[in-house]
Amino acid sequence: MGLEVLAMDQKGYRRGSFQSSTSDEDMLEIAGASLDFPMADDDPPLDREMGGFSSYNGGEMNGTSKMMDFLEEPLPGVGTYEDFNTIDWVREKSRDRDRHREITSRSKESTWALIHSVSDAFSGWLLMLFIGLLAGSLAGLIDISAHWMTDLKEGVCLAGFWFNHEHCCWKSNTTFTDRDKCPEWKSWSQLIIGHGEGAFAYILNYLMYVIWALLFSLLAVLLVKGFAPYACGSGIPEIKTILSGFIIRGYLGKWTLIIKTITLVLAVSSGLSLGKEGPLVHVACCCGNTLCHLFTKYRKNEAKRREVLSAAAAAGVSVAFGAPIGGVLFSLEEVSYYFPLKTLWRSFFAALVAAFTLRSINPFGNSRLVLFYVEFHMPWHLLELVPFVLLGIFGGLWGAFFIRSNIAWCRRRKTTKLGKYPVLEVFVVTAITAILAFPNEYTRMSTSELISELFNDCGILDSSKLCEYVNDFNSTKGDDLPDRAAGPGVYTAMWQLALALVMKVFITIFTFGMKVPSGLFIPSMAVGAIAGRLLGVAMEQLAFYHHDWVIFSGWCSQGADCITPGLYAMVGAAACLGGVTRMTVSLVVIMFELTGGLEYIVPLMAAAMTSKWMADAIGREGIYDAHIRLNGYPFLEAKEEFSHKTLAMDVMRPRRNDPPLTVITQDSMTVEDVETIINETTYSGYPVVVSRESQRLVGFVLRRDLIISIENARKKQDGIVSTSIIYFTDHSPPLPPSFPSMLKLRSILDLSPFTVTDQTPMEIVVDIFRKLGLRQCLVTHNGKLLGIITKKDVLKHIAQLANQDPDSILFN
Repeated sequence: MGLEVLAMDQKGYRRGSFQSSTSDEDMLEIAGASLDFPMADDDPPLDREMGGFSSYNGGEMNGTSKMMDFLEEPLPGVGTYEDFNTIDWVREKSRDRDRHREITSRSKESTWALIHSVSDAFSGWLLMLFIGLLAGSLAGLIDISAHWMTDLKEGVCLAGFWFNHEHCCWKSNTTFTDRDKCPEWKSWSQLIIGHGEGAFAYILNYLMYVIWALLFSLLAVLLVKGFAPYACGSGIPEIKTILSGFIIRGYLGKWTLIIKTITLVLAVSSGLSLGKEGPLVHVACCCGNTLCHLFTKYRKNEAKRREVLSAAAAAGVSVAFGAPIGGVLFSLEEVSYYFPLKTLWRSFFAALVAAFTLRSINPFGNSRLVLFYVEFHMPWHLLELVPFVLLGIFGGLWGAFFIRSNIAWCRRRKTTKLGKYPVLEVFVVTAITAILAFPNEYTRMSTSELISELFNDCGILDSSKLCEYVNDFNSTKGDDLPDRAAGPGVYTAMWQLALALVMKVFITIFTFGMKVPSGLFIPSMAVGAIAGRLLGVAMEQLAFYHHDWVIFSGWCSQGADCITPGLYAMVGAAACLGGVTRMTVSLVVIMFELTGGLEYIVPLMAAAMTSKWMADAIGREGIYDAHIRLNGYPFLEAKEEFSHKTLAMDVMRPRRNDPPLTVITQDSMTVEDVETIINETTYSGYPVVVSRESQRLVGFVLRRDLIISIENARKKQDGIVSTSIIYFTDHSPPLPPSFPSMLKLRSILDLSPFTVTDQTPMEIVVDIFRKLGLRQCLVTHNGKLLGIITKKDVLKHIAQLANQDPDSILFN
């Protein structure tokens, strides 16, 4: 039976030869013989069922009878992995230890070897420096470009078309209240018809807004579809899967990096209900993977590369939110599968360099790393924990509702004709979003600006509608304004925000998962911030008009500044983001790094935990785990407990009525016999036994290594013909002198495959697969080989016990 391997129905991606066309598009360089293997497109099972191998007709050469120890020098391609396959963590770590031991032992022999040893040790930190610099620079470029293109939908700067609205008005002599109406900035109606007032000017501005939005989104989807299909979505579900040991070639390649950077700017500028924060993690991981090719240590070892990608994910969140510590915790809590202490330090360094680089670029001109940085100074009261917990409940309910609705819509997209028309879908959703967004100023502005407005604590100079209170300056003490009665502007803003909330809640369901780069952090935070601000203003007015009530009397006297609506918006944003992603620790740290307010940790913790409990009560999966399951990625969730009483023999293959296990004997099969097995089966590895009669286990050999070794032996070694014996032992078997040369392949044999007995409980087997990152595990009884359990078998078994369709565990 052997290990199966996975195929993906992804058109335009290399599925053919092992020809060594190495580029940094690949996640690992491959060199070797040219072999074609068409892969089955219909219903590929989880660890890839490969289609039939085209049989190779190596030229039969008559050579002298001599033994060939062919693989004394490692062959290019041996020990590497095919696309859509799971890496062998144990083997990769072992190879890295061997490499490190060799470098250390050589360092004592010469000065040059010592310098090489030091540079090898330092290369990890140097790589982190490069990743931080590149990720920070790209984030700055994306921020500046998106800000300018968002404003381009409303008008253009005459002083220089490359200035956004805010930068355009910096040098203007207008008063503070008219700072957004400087003469250098012209709306499209002022440019085209000469004035900006009246119904026709409004319709013209409306039309231009929709046209620009459609242009940006169509350009984004066409670039993604034409050049880098992997650049769509947020990328975090796939990065979680890759970090767990799966290989998706091209997902972190240079084309994906270039196209994702460009289309992310276009998608955010189009006004769609999406954010750039999630995709920035993908962009940073693309930077990490591309830069890995500069260092042999990381280029040739998939496990080491995943340590780098974990650090790159931390750098991505660091530049997305200006939160280096939150980025490290996000990588640890949410995306990483294997996170040793060394990776923690390097992640921190990469996040630090990335944040420093972005701060040096200063994309928003306010010395902050994000648009919605805010500082609150008023303390909160213990009784306010009640509305904070209510916001947590709202966040959990919204998270669970969003996940169910979005997954149902994405499943419909996959299973109906809708998925065949990605450009039309993006066009329709953008048109609906733009048409609904323009009349409401809170949906017309970019989502980051909206969050900034909602987080804002109203000061004396604030001119937004949210700050139009009835002023009574007799009671003002210093900078702190007392709670005041809401004016007509606040009531108008409340209605507009309520409508914006309804629109954001529903339109985000259809936006996330389209074929454009789309993050979920910002839309989720916007929903929570709107709900929080509404509740905050309600509490503020309640305290103002009823300060003599029991709940307010002890701490909120008349004329005092008791309630901060912006704080409620921040807590609501954290609650909704937590409800959707199920982040807890990293979320709280990101939020307090955003706000610079350590004293608000308790409200944030209360809201984050409440939202997680509430959402978990309705459905256990966060949005990223749900998308991993929807796409059928081979991901073993480490957070879930396996509580069933099944045994290894219940899950292993072959089952009772299946054909016997396909095995290779250690010293009695010919090249032709092995080639026949390879051609007639679809497994990616074979157990090696002493003989078919004894079934005593010797080791495990990978199909890929067999193919490359035999092909190279046929080409380069004299006397290797179809009747040559292949043996995996130290000494060649006794054969007559007239027999052709034998082929020794012991060096590609894994002599220590993981084995369990047939009576091992499945909970232990599942734990072994999770914690060691195994691809397959062999099952024995009294030392005799009985069967094999692959990662796919484990995932199918878990799905069956959860009453899910086991065939949903495939790579779609």
